[in-house]
Amino acid sequence: MSSLASAAGTGMTGIAASDALTLRAIRIDDAASCAELSRYVGWPHRREDWEFVIGLGHGLVAERNGELVATGQWWPYGESHATVGMIIVAPEQQGAGIGKRLMQELLAQAGQRSLMLNATVAGAPLYVRLGFRSWGGGVRQYHGHALVVAEPAPTLGKRLRLGSPGDLAMLERLDREATGLERGPVLAALLKCGECLLLEQAGQPVGFSILRDFGRGKVVGPVVAADEMDARTLIACWLHGRAGQFIRVDLPLGSGLGDWLVQHGLAPAGDVTAMVRGDLPVASGPARLHALVTQALG
Repeated sequence: MSSLASAAGTGMTGIAASDALTLRAIRIDDAASCAELSRYVGWPHRREDWEFVIGLGHGLVAERNGELVATGQWWPYGESHATVGMIIVAPEQQGAGIGKRLMQELLAQAGQRSLMLNATVAGAPLYVRLGFRSWGGGVRQYHGHALVVAEPAPTLGKRLRLGSPGDLAMLERLDREATGLERGPVLAALLKCGECLLLEQAGQPVGFSILRDFGRGKVVGPVVAADEMDARTLIACWLHGRAGQFIRVDLPLGSGLGDWLVQHGLAPAGDVTAMVRGDLPVASGPARLHALVTQALG
């Protein structure tokens, strides 16, 4: 039995003063231990999901007596912005300032970039003390076993086709319009591990969505489109033919797609608060981000 599981079973809450805490850079070969830690706190991430996020960014782990007890990461989007996430401290280690120490190190690594994160209720007070503020947004997770969904038909004058790594430049442009961020490496990685759909009008791309394995099943995201009708089409294509499969979609709070997802078998599964330290990126549109890659990556 792992020491994390043993601690949970014995109700250990104290930390001996002689137990030295060390921070070091996160590595790909930490993915299995990170997955165990995330399962311990109720997150669904698999080893492969950790390998994906570790490979895209920077971060730290905290170890005590050789046991990985905390994680934190950040992902640069150009020189001006970054996101922060995967902040986990093992429950029996909480209250000792580990989360604050991790965050301070991550902020120092990110330099002068404006930083964005999605905060749980428990984490928000720490982030406020470190200079983050809520900006009125947030994310609501939907997940569940999909019901039968009819094959969608794009609106008049539009067509769907499968995307490929050769479409990366177009995807980067659409994503930049929707987010104001330079997320090329993330999109390139998604194209390697997932399936992509492009929505075109008059031969020009106007939206896209990506489906990949994640957690308990599959996740749809990002979804980028000019309006909710096109976003619904891009999501429905992935739900079609997958009745009974576990699907997750993370929507910005206030999205009109939530009720539609509920009608097709997905249920709300918790909200997080969007926070920023610095300036928000400016999205030029007309494309909009209708579903996130992950709550950590945005």
